[in-house]
Amino acid sequence: MTVPTKCTVLVVGGGPAGSFAAAALARESYEVVLLEADKFPRYHIGESMLPSMRYFLKIIDFYGKFNEHGFTRKNGAAFQFNRSQPEAYTDFIAADENGYAWNVVRSEADDMLFRHAGACGAHIFDETKVMAIQFAEVNGLAAINGSNGHAEKKIGKPVSATWTRKDGTSGTVSFDYLIDASGRQGLLCTKYLKNRTINPNLKNIADWGYWTGGAKFAPGTRMEGAPYFEALEDGTGWGWYIPLHNGTVLAKKKQMASPSSKDFYISWLGLAPEIKKLLVHATLDGNIKSASDWSYHASTYAIPGARICGDAGCFIDPLFSSGVHLAVLGGLSAAVTIAAVKRGEVSEERAMSWHSKKVTESYMRFFLVVSTGVKQIRSQDAPIIRDNDEVGFDRAFDIFKPVIQGRADADSTGTLSTEDIHKTIEYCFNALMHISPNNALIDKLKSVYDLGGNDEIKAKAITDLKKTPTVEESQELKYILGFVEDMFTIDNFTLNSIDGLVPRTERGMLDLEVAHNAAYHRY
Repeated sequence: MTVPTKCTVLVVGGGPAGSFAAAALARESYEVVLLEADKFPRYHIGESMLPSMRYFLKIIDFYGKFNEHGFTRKNGAAFQFNRSQPEAYTDFIAADENGYAWNVVRSEADDMLFRHAGACGAHIFDETKVMAIQFAEVNGLAAINGSNGHAEKKIGKPVSATWTRKDGTSGTVSFDYLIDASGRQGLLCTKYLKNRTINPNLKNIADWGYWTGGAKFAPGTRMEGAPYFEALEDGTGWGWYIPLHNGTVLAKKKQMASPSSKDFYISWLGLAPEIKKLLVHATLDGNIKSASDWSYHASTYAIPGARICGDAGCFIDPLFSSGVHLAVLGGLSAAVTIAAVKRGEVSEERAMSWHSKKVTESYMRFFLVVSTGVKQIRSQDAPIIRDNDEVGFDRAFDIFKPVIQGRADADSTGTLSTEDIHKTIEYCFNALMHISPNNALIDKLKSVYDLGGNDEIKAKAITDLKKTPTVEESQELKYILGFVEDMFTIDNFTLNSIDGLVPRTERGMLDLEVAHNAAYHRY
């Protein structure tokens, strides 16, 4: 089959973000072309999923097949921040025995999702690399910034793409819409918009290997077989131990900066004694792999005629297994907002704003939680996410639960309240800055969250707040806004509405609709 010369939506990248978006739109009978540069199946790191994945897969009728594949069931995850404290455990099945996630072999999981997009009606092509995007002038619309509404460089509207295949063929495909899910390559962000920002506090290096014969973590307890996270004893990084269904375990080491070699990788095991015990009878398979895990974000995730999702737009250190969750959520948001415009329900400008804010909102939730966890690792003896007289970190993980289990974005049970999200974000603010929950600045910020009205009202309130801080508040305010100013334009951290619109995800009804008219169809 040859690549079509025209389609409604071109998706660049066949990873979770691109394949999910392609499947969702193809199920709405749009002509979708999905181009992937690599040959599938292909290797990819990022094996640990969140429970939210079950809900997302149900939207595209893929949960049953995925669940039956045999991936290792993940009932929770254990975290050891400090040797003198008991590990914390986030339990996925405490309230629902079917609330589990999976540890997957990504080559298998991604290929399954890629093929499912094809089964849904998308035209899928691997070994097909997009080389360039062609743009047309567009009047009246500019990129919508997910952080503060400022327009990006006007590059026009993408209208076609040139591609090449490994068999030597090449061509051009025109389209109405482009979804950039090109991974860290970030076609639009790095080549055209040039709007990617690396976070200097999360510039890490990861080394990992696959082992056979590793032991189960915590046998005979409720944590048996769980993925296990362990902070290195010197506070320079952390390691993962993730069991997979093919009989291997992933042992991964993360440090703020380090050389990468097999000898160095083996040496870090001495700083992670529990993981070392689990591997005492195990054998390392193959070579050590290494990659930079630098966290980054873009200043916008939408331009006229295009949406950016997954690692193409933003990446957060996968301390809490957020990668696939954020990718799939972004893919769904891209599909929903494109379908809404095609239906004539909302303007392109409003849909662009909704997508950019949705991606930013979800990214920043994880960013705050990850930043808090990393600060605890770097200062292991400091009571950052626990009180001085508190034993362990279970309270912190109970507060983190809505974010690190993905429930903030995919609470199909409807049991998660806005207050749960407020509590998580407030806790992270306090932990990052070591300020009291009764601090007056926190009260002022909460009053901004609770404002009614539109984004302009909230933006003005933030501007006014900047003008009148006390001496003590000034530095704290600067610190907070450096992380989360973009969040204050998002409607009150609510779970079902951005800019007064909520998504519908039922097949045949993919759309955005006015919140007060909705029968609560959100994801």
